[in-house]
Amino acid sequence: MQIDSKPAAPPKRTVIEGQYAKVVPLDASAHAGDLWEAAGSPEQDRLWRYLFDGPYRERGAFETALVAKAASDDPLFFGILDRGTARAVGYASYMRIEPKHRVIEVGSILFTPRLQRTTAATESMYLMARHVFESLRYRRYEWKCDSRNEPSRAAALRLGFTFEGIFRQHMIVKGQNRDTAWYSMLDSEWPSRKAEFERWLAPGNFIDGVQKTPLRMPRLT
Repeated sequence: MQIDSKPAAPPKRTVIEGQYAKVVPLDASAHAGDLWEAAGSPEQDRLWRYLFDGPYRERGAFETALVAKAASDDPLFFGILDRGTARAVGYASYMRIEPKHRVIEVGSILFTPRLQRTTAATESMYLMARHVFESLRYRRYEWKCDSRNEPSRAAALRLGFTFEGIFRQHMIVKGQNRDTAWYSMLDSEWPSRKAEFERWLAPGNFIDGVQKTPLRMPRLT
């Protein structure tokens, strides 16, 4: 089948506004303090278990790593801000960017406790997906994680990604084997996912900040 072979646009450092979250280019000088406060203590080491870096014992090392992330083009990192407080509560990146094939991945995601299980968390992922499909014209949006990372796997399904399989012995991360679970969302699937995101995010779906109905993404049959 012949398809449009025009390359997608490479992602740029841009601001994506939402109702509850704001996705902005990662800025170490602006975001390090909030992120260190929320994710730098030994009590938060679990946040780093499946990431390629961390945990950090010294703020200086953390800030140095954040500077390197902010300067990178692939992965291209964005800070996630809570619109209510204007504080940085996490970050995520576009990575393994292939404009020629119009394939891109969202990954290296850090959701601090201030962001986890919030409306802003879900909206930030919606904003990044919408930007990929509607502004940049990608065909395939990927989510990959350690196969042992059950919260990430559950999040991928909740957010409308489809499980594709396990790549065995895919990586060595922090001296350990990583079998990688692969998920994807396609441009043809985006309209139905977008509709469900927007239904869920509508103010009428919340009473005092509590959802009336959960996010229910269509499933492949």
